[in-house]
Amino acid sequence: MRVTKRITLIILVLVLSFITHTLVSTGFFRTVENQFDGKVVKKVALPGAEDITISYVDSFAIVSSTHRLVYPPKKEEQGGLYILELKSGNFDITNLTASLKKPFAPHGISMIKKDSTYTIMAINHTLEGHSIEVFSLYNGNLIHKRTITDPSLKSPNDIVLIDENRFYVTNDHGYTKGIGKFFEEYGGLSVSNVVYFDGEKFIEVADGIAYANGINFDPKRNLLYVASPRGFEIKVYSRNKDGLLDFIEDIPCGTGVDNIEIDNEGHLWSGAHPNLLRFKAYAQGKENTAPSEVIKVTYREKNEYSVEKIYVNDGEMMSGSSSATAFGDLILTGNVMDDEFLILKKGK
Repeated sequence: MRVTKRITLIILVLVLSFITHTLVSTGFFRTVENQFDGKVVKKVALPGAEDITISYVDSFAIVSSTHRLVYPPKKEEQGGLYILELKSGNFDITNLTASLKKPFAPHGISMIKKDSTYTIMAINHTLEGHSIEVFSLYNGNLIHKRTITDPSLKSPNDIVLIDENRFYVTNDHGYTKGIGKFFEEYGGLSVSNVVYFDGEKFIEVADGIAYANGINFDPKRNLLYVASPRGFEIKVYSRNKDGLLDFIEDIPCGTGVDNIEIDNEGHLWSGAHPNLLRFKAYAQGKENTAPSEVIKVTYREKNEYSVEKIYVNDGEMMSGSSSATAFGDLILTGNVMDDEFLILKKGK
């Protein structure tokens, strides 16, 4: 009987420790107070604008939009890629994939320009599985070129192009179901990864990440950044000529960083989730709102960086922020499930 009591006590302590760890590490106890030195310039009516990337050369943004009711989805979703002009200030938006004849629910996106043509790639989630859809954009016309599938795309989230053929992809889960997935999401088990496509094959180049999410590459500094929202951090790697990565360090961000964009001055921008459990409940339709946050990271070199809170909202103005990118004094902010996304203007 005494042994049974001890075992019961040990189990109880382990369960309580797990619950406490989950609550603390997901930001459950964080107080979210609205903060923004600026104003809302425009609300753009577009559902689930999860990822946004900018061409600073030609002054436009590509927006990945999927009309999500709950996440993960219970039925086939449909979305598109949109172009948002930034030069005039009217922010006219056009659906580039209106004529695409295949299931398309885009998630993470990346874009690169060569000569006068852009290559755009988008993570696509359908009931038949995951894929990467490859497009070319020339003179405002988007053409679907091919579809890439591979067993390595276990749970793809975001993508970054190195050139028109080579790219990196994050898998946000190592386990996609069962007890493994449970411990990943609630216990912060670090088993997700980054894979690299060298133009011919996929290879794993980074692992041991807690929910690998947003990814981006700074060619000027040869640095690759990977967001770990479950770890509340951004991981920094240097890139070798063969595509392999060398880990440098983690940048603690204090929030659930999602997509990463790099502005034309080299600063990192991320839409983030201050309370991951609240966001999960919101994504499952159990809460009406979830708090949002936008941060700006200045990375100088190892052990020299700063993290600045730019925008914090309790969810009433914007819920589930997933991306942010700067264009002059404007900030374009994406989200997972809202019916609109915000264009903000920073204060003086």
